[in-house]
Amino acid sequence: MATHVLLKNIDLIATLDPERREIGHGWIHLCGDRIVAVGDGAPPDTPMDEVIDLAGRLVTPGLVNTHHHMFQSLTRAVPAAQNSSLFGWLKALYPIWSRLTPEMIRVSTQTAMAELLLSGCTTSSDHLYLFPNGSRLDDSIAAATEIGMRFHAARGAMSIGESAGGLPPDFLVEREPDILKDTQRLIEAYHDPSDRAMTRVVVAPCSPFSVSQGLMADSARLARQYGVSLHTHLAEDRDDVAYSLERFGKTPARYAEDLGWLGPDVWHAHCVRLDRDGVGLFAATGTGIAHCPCSNMRLASGIAPIGRMRRAGVPIGLGVDGSASNDSGSLIGEMRQAMLLQRVKYGAGALTARQALEIATIGGARVLNRTDIGHIAPGMAADLAVFDLNRLEFAGALHDPVAALAFCGPVAPQHTIVSGRFVVRDGRLTTVDLGALIRRHNQLAAELANG
Repeated sequence: MATHVLLKNIDLIATLDPERREIGHGWIHLCGDRIVAVGDGAPPDTPMDEVIDLAGRLVTPGLVNTHHHMFQSLTRAVPAAQNSSLFGWLKALYPIWSRLTPEMIRVSTQTAMAELLLSGCTTSSDHLYLFPNGSRLDDSIAAATEIGMRFHAARGAMSIGESAGGLPPDFLVEREPDILKDTQRLIEAYHDPSDRAMTRVVVAPCSPFSVSQGLMADSARLARQYGVSLHTHLAEDRDDVAYSLERFGKTPARYAEDLGWLGPDVWHAHCVRLDRDGVGLFAATGTGIAHCPCSNMRLASGIAPIGRMRRAGVPIGLGVDGSASNDSGSLIGEMRQAMLLQRVKYGAGALTARQALEIATIGGARVLNRTDIGHIAPGMAADLAVFDLNRLEFAGALHDPVAALAFCGPVAPQHTIVSGRFVVRDGRLTTVDLGALIRRHNQLAAELANG
């Protein structure tokens, strides 16, 4: 039988529900993997299996990460790629990544997920687009299941190598029939379309400069045959846009349109250089964007016009992006950077703290085409982040703790609850031995770097 848990005496609940209610002195009733009820005042007089007093706490929906390359946590701050923009950065790292192994995929996935969970993130996508030495997306899925994160596993691919005009080296690309066959296998083996599903599979050719137009179109048909989402990179920087114009004779947005890559079942990473026509196309079709401010700054890609996109109606979520182009994985830190970066270019009111939190929660849920995560309401998945308002970061900001989440620096949650389970309790992971994970991760990172 499902376990009933009452979270009571909560100082403030930021529900992010359609009414954007912020409930003081509230309570949340959980049953198994879902939220049963939310309210203020006296909690329900119902027998509970566990009652947890959260006085002095702020509760938000679990944060949602819409773009990552978790294997890259093995190659943080690589000297040869520290000061390069996108294309040069990739060319420096491709040879190193060609040495990845299945164990490296599993361990790096858990390392990246541990960092996310410890920042209040409960759902993450991951875009794995290279599979050397027997590596498979199955390795990532197994790692996610063990650590307890809600997971959108994106089966990426590269099929056009340097000899055919692409960016990646020929030894890292795959045959397109093999890509499509394996993608179909993964969907049939792992994709769960049900409400509150823990695992979903995404069809995700890597980028316009690493796959053919034929693979893009075939991937869109395959995804829609099975009712799964589509994901890729688009319009990340000026070089990316120039490649599209030169090779395809059209802007990235029109390239996506021609190949069936617009719609509410599609989201694109970055879109820093999406033009006004592209913004209009995305808004009209409900096509989503994963905004990755730290990575965009790290690679000097630019500042995406997130405010203009939101006003137009484009679905926007946050992504930490790969750990070799961000070198961190704190989604709450990413939320703060998203707010601050918009203000650098567009003014002090360009993005408010609450809007940043929306992007990190319900925005991400919409981008991932989910209606069961991202806000706190009856029937929603029991995914929550619990913050201790007695921490130093909140000192002097208790008049508005919701805003403090974005303004007052990266704040670590006390608890992270995924599907009703305390995956982080009192600041510690409960599902894996973090110390042992870090030690093995560092050993594998050294092996990868040294060849």
